[in-house]
Amino acid sequence: MSIIDYIKETRSELRHVSWPTRRQTIAFTMIVIAISLATAFFLGFFDFVFSFILGKLII
Repeated sequence: MSIIDYIKETRSELRHVSWPTRRQTIAFTMIVIAISLATAFFLGFFDFVFSFILGKLII
C-alpha cells in the first residue's frame, strides 16, 4: 500500500464520520473543562490536607 492509497482511503473513511455540530463541540468542551477543574480542585484540596497533616506529624 502506497502513501497515496492510504490518503485516499483515509479521506473516503472520513466522509462516513458523523461530525458533531458546533454547538455540541462547545458543550462537550465546556464539560471537559469543568470536570478537569473539579478534579484539579479535588486533588489539590486533599494534597493540601495530607501535606498539612504530615507536616504536623513530622515536626
